[in-house]
Amino acid sequence: MHTFFAFLLRGYKMLGSVASRLQSPFLLAIRLYWGWQFAQSGWGKLHRLDQVTDFFASLNIPMPHVNAVLVSNLEFFGGILLILGLASRLTGFVLTGNMVVAYITADREALGSVFSDPGKFYAADPYTFLFASLIVLIFGAGFFSLDRYLESRAATTTTKRERAPWPTAVAAQAATPEPGR
Repeated sequence: MHTFFAFLLRGYKMLGSVASRLQSPFLLAIRLYWGWQFAQSGWGKLHRLDQVTDFFASLNIPMPHVNAVLVSNLEFFGGILLILGLASRLTGFVLTGNMVVAYITADREALGSVFSDPGKFYAADPYTFLFASLIVLIFGAGFFSLDRYLESRAATTTTKRERAPWPTAVAAQAATPEPGR
């Protein structure tokens, strides 16, 4: 019986090891797909700002034109940053906030039904965008990203160097006779 549990434990650890190696490719796929979706959404809004402004005004969003411009640019440039894996956690944070506001303003009924009718909640437009943003916010960009490249470059330029002691400390050590002499 003991060897059976040891076999199961080894198998479980192997599964965990394989799954861990899939994390960065998974994050890359999330970033590429949803970054593209965000960029397309933002691009579309940028080219229909008057319609987006009217929609925001119908939702009683203050300063609808300013917010339409901000959201359009946020989605477009945020999507590009996700694709590149640059400032990913900050981008994930801001896009998550954007999607929460989208739920609150445009899909309030779906947000209110998160527990009573979860199907309505996850069928709402912001859901998958929110989920992708949260994944990047929580797990970061992964290995295949500009964030990781810049991190590794910064690490190589800030390697620890051996500090030489102060000249006065060296002179004091030389002047002090060793015990037993």
